[in-house]
Amino acid sequence: MTKTINPILKQVLELGPTLAFFLIYLRIKDDIYVIGGTEYSGFIIAALVFVPILLVAMGILWALTGKLSRMQIFTAFMVIFFGGLTAWFNDERFFKMKTTIVYGAMAGLLGIGLLRGQSYLQYVMEEFLPMEREGWMIFTKRLAFIFTVLAIANEIIWRTQSTETWVKLETFAFPVVLFAFLWFQIIGLQKYLIEDPAQTKD
Repeated sequence: MTKTINPILKQVLELGPTLAFFLIYLRIKDDIYVIGGTEYSGFIIAALVFVPILLVAMGILWALTGKLSRMQIFTAFMVIFFGGLTAWFNDERFFKMKTTIVYGAMAGLLGIGLLRGQSYLQYVMEEFLPMEREGWMIFTKRLAFIFTVLAIANEIIWRTQSTETWVKLETFAFPVVLFAFLWFQIIGLQKYLIEDPAQTKD
């Protein structure tokens, strides 16, 4: 059964782990840690600490709300998988590529739905945002586009910029760009919103 929780607490649990990663990284970015005879940079240690913090936050969110979105579960899997690769190979590039793959996978999934004449986004969000099918198709095309742009941007940034620059952009710039994009899209698609969900078109 889905339960409602304080929206501020929900935001803290969803965004808190990423902010914690950023703060931990700033604190230990110049340090070197020797574990089992192998040297690890501060970035890799911060990435590894981020994994349990994220899982604990998701566990609390699940306990309080009774549900987790597929996106949250997918993101957690990617963090665990690439966090493991980062530690195993002692290579920070794996953790940085995670963002590209998450955004790329979302763009790909939405793109597959569009090729089939469907909006997978509608299946996920229609309960919270009743809208005509035409509006969902427009929204899905635009979201697939921004996910693609973010995936490409992440690849360019982590390959050409410093780790500190990437961490700052990953923590703040990407979420802000995505939030602003979603906000402007919802405003721009007002004419497709349905006041009575029972009127939703197939």
